[in-house]
Amino acid sequence: MREKTKVIESTQGLGNDLAGVTALQRKLSGVERDLEAIQGKVRDLRAEAEKLAAEHPEQAPAIRARLSAIEAVWAELGQSLRRREESLGEASKLQGFLRDLAGFQAWLSRAQTAVASEDVPATLAEAERLLSQHESIRKEIAHYGDDYRSTRAVGREVTRGQTDAQHLFLQQRLEALDTGWEELGRMWENRHHLLSQAYRVAELREAWRELRLQAERRHRRLEQAHAAQQFYFDAAEAEAWMGEQELHMMSQEKAKDELSAQAMVSKHLVLEQALRDYAHTVHQLSGQSRELVASGHPESERLTLRQGQVDKLYAGLKELAGERRAKLQEHQRLCQLRRDLDDLEQWISEREVVAASHELGQDYEHVTMLWDKFREFSRDTSSIGQERVDGVNGLADALIAAGHSENATVAEWKDGLNEAWADLLELIDTRSQMLAASYELHRFYHDARETLTQVQHKQKQLPDEVGRDLNTAEAMQRMHTAYEHDIQALSAQVRQVQEDASRLEKAYAGEKADDIRRHERAVSEAWAELRGSSQGRRRLLLDTVDKFRFFRTVRDLMLWMDGVC
Repeated sequence: MREKTKVIESTQGLGNDLAGVTALQRKLSGVERDLEAIQGKVRDLRAEAEKLAAEHPEQAPAIRARLSAIEAVWAELGQSLRRREESLGEASKLQGFLRDLAGFQAWLSRAQTAVASEDVPATLAEAERLLSQHESIRKEIAHYGDDYRSTRAVGREVTRGQTDAQHLFLQQRLEALDTGWEELGRMWENRHHLLSQAYRVAELREAWRELRLQAERRHRRLEQAHAAQQFYFDAAEAEAWMGEQELHMMSQEKAKDELSAQAMVSKHLVLEQALRDYAHTVHQLSGQSRELVASGHPESERLTLRQGQVDKLYAGLKELAGERRAKLQEHQRLCQLRRDLDDLEQWISEREVVAASHELGQDYEHVTMLWDKFREFSRDTSSIGQERVDGVNGLADALIAAGHSENATVAEWKDGLNEAWADLLELIDTRSQMLAASYELHRFYHDARETLTQVQHKQKQLPDEVGRDLNTAEAMQRMHTAYEHDIQALSAQVRQVQEDASRLEKAYAGEKADDIRRHERAVSEAWAELRGSSQGRRRLLLDTVDKFRFFRTVRDLMLWMDGVC
C-alpha cells in the first residue's frame, strides 16, 4: 500500500498537455487494478486478525489496533486515488478544450488571411475561380459555426467562477476569438462585394474575347479531334492485328511428330518476324501520341493511356511470342527425341528378331554360315547400336538438364530405351552362346564324319595282294610302311574326336548325348579296325618277305649244289 501511495503521489503533476494527462490517467488505471487485487488481501488480513484475536485474547487489543491502522491506511489510499482521478479528469477536460481552442484559432487565422486578399481577377475564368473559392470559404465559415459555438460554450463552463491568472488569460483569448469571428464575417462580405464587381467587368471583357477567339478555338478543336480520331483508328487497327496474333501465340496445339513440330516452329518464326516488323507501326503510333500530347491536346491523358495500352499489348505480345517459340522449340526437341527413339527402338526390335532366332543350323556348313553371319551381326549391332543409344541418351540428358517441362516423360523414355538395349545385348549374348554350342556340336559331328570317312578310306586302300616274289613282296612292304605313316597322321584327329566327345557328353543329355557317343564309337571302332588291319597286313607282309627270302636262299643253294656236282 505504501508503494501504491508513492505511485499516486508521483502523479501529482497535472501534465503539460492532453497526452501527458492521458498518460497519468492510464497510470492511475493500473494502480486501480492493483488496488482491486490488494482488496482481497485486506479482507483476508481482516479475517486472519479476527481469528488470531479469538485464539489469543490477551493480544486481541494489539491485533485490532494494528488492523485498524492498516484499514486506515487502506481507506486513505482509496480516497487519494479518487481525489487524484477527479483532478486528472478536470485537467483532461481543460487540456482538450485548450487543444480545440488552439485549432479553431489557427483555422480562424487562415480564413482571415484568405478573405483579406486584395487580388483582382484579370479574366472571367479567374473571377469565377476567385468567386468559387470565396464561396467555398463562406461554406467553410458556416461549417465552423458549430465549432465556434461549441468552443464558446465549453470556454464559459471552464472559466466560470475562476479568478486565477491562467483562467483570466483564457477568458481574454475567448473574447479575442469573438472579435475575430465577427471580423471574419465583415471581411468576407467586403471581399465578396469586390469580387462580384470584378466578375461583372471580366464577364464583359471575356464575352468580347470569346467572340473573337471562338472560331479559332473551334478550328483547333476540330483539328485536334481529327488527329485524335485518326490516332484512335490506327491504334484500334494495331490492337486488332496484335489481338489476332495473340490468338496464334496462345494456341495450345501441339505437334504429333517432328515434321509437324518443325512446321509449327517455322510458322511461328514467320509470325515473330512479322511482329518485329510491326514495331515500326507501333513506333509511328507512339510518335503521333507524343506530338499530340506535346501540343497540349485536351485528350492528352486518354491519348497517353491508349498509347500505353498499345505499347503494353505489343510488349506482352513479344513476350508471349518468345514463350511460344521456346515451348515450340522445346516440343520440337521432344518430337526429335521421340523420332530418334522410335527409329532406334524399331532398329532394336528388328535386331531382336534376329537375336531371338532359335535356328541353330542343320549341319556343320549351315551352322558355320549362321555363326559367321551372327558374329558380324553382333559386331555391327554392338558398335552401331551403342553409338546410337549414346546419342539418344545424350539428347535426353540434355533435355533433362535444360529443365524440359516433360522431364519425367523423357526420363521414362530413356529408361525404356536402355532396358530395350540391355535386353537386345542379352539376347545377342544368349544367341551367341547357343550358336557357339551348336557350332561345337556340328563341328564335332563334321569332324567325326570326316575322320570316319578318312579312316574308312584308308581301310579300303589296304590291299590284299602280298606279291608273287621277293621283289614285289618287299615293294609291298615299303608301300605298307608308307601307308602306316599316313594313317598315323589320323591318330591326332581320332584323339581330338574322342576328347571333344568326352567334353560334349557332359554338356548334353538324352538323344544328343547318345548321338555324340554313337559318332565317337563309330570313329573309335573304325580306327581300331584300321589299326588292326594295318598291323595284320604288316605281319603278313613280313611273313611273305621272309618266305620269299627263304625260297631265294633255297634256290641259290640248289644252284650252288648243282654247280658243285
